[in-house]
Amino acid sequence: MTRPQSIAAAPQSPKQPDQPAGPNDRLPLVFCDLDDFEQGLLPVLRHFMISLAHPERQTWQFAYQIAAQRWGETLGLPVAQALLALVQQTRQARHHRFECLDPLDLEDRSHISRDEQALLQMLHHMRRDETPRARAALANLTGGTMDPNVIRAGLSFAARFSAGNMAAKDRPSRPSLRLVR
Repeated sequence: MTRPQSIAAAPQSPKQPDQPAGPNDRLPLVFCDLDDFEQGLLPVLRHFMISLAHPERQTWQFAYQIAAQRWGETLGLPVAQALLALVQQTRQARHHRFECLDPLDLEDRSHISRDEQALLQMLHHMRRDETPRARAALANLTGGTMDPNVIRAGLSFAARFSAGNMAAKDRPSRPSLRLVR
C-alpha cells in the first residue's frame, strides 16, 4: 500500500503553507457515490496532477491515452482537455498541497484521496445541477474560497459532460425493427 503523493500547489503565491495530509488520507472508492464516468476520470486526474508536479515525467500523455481508450478519441480527448483546465485552476486556487494517489499502483485503484474525492464530488454535483452541494464541495476543495476560475472551469466541464448527456451516450441503444422496402 502506498501513501498519497503530495502534489504541491502552484508556486505563484508565496503565501501557500505546506499542509500535506496524513498517511491515512484514503477512502474506499465505492463509498464516494460517483458514477462510472466520474470514476473513469480518476486515473486521468491523477496523471495530470503528477504531470503538473513533475513535468519531466510527462504523465499528461498517459492521461490523454487513458481518456481516449476509455471513451474513444471523439469524446475522450475533449474530456481530458476540460479536466486539465479544471485541474490547473484548482491547483492555482488551493493554499495547500493536493494529495494524489499513484495512478499506477494496483492497490490504489480502489481507493481515493480526500482531495481527489473533493474535486470529483464537486464535478458530481455540478453535472447534476445541484448548486448548494456543489458550493459545499467547492469550498471543501479550495479550502473555503469560492474561486471564480475553478467555478468557471467546473461549470464548463459540467455543461459539456452533464450527467444526463453521459447516461444517454453510455446506454446501449435497443435494436428496433424497421420496414425495409
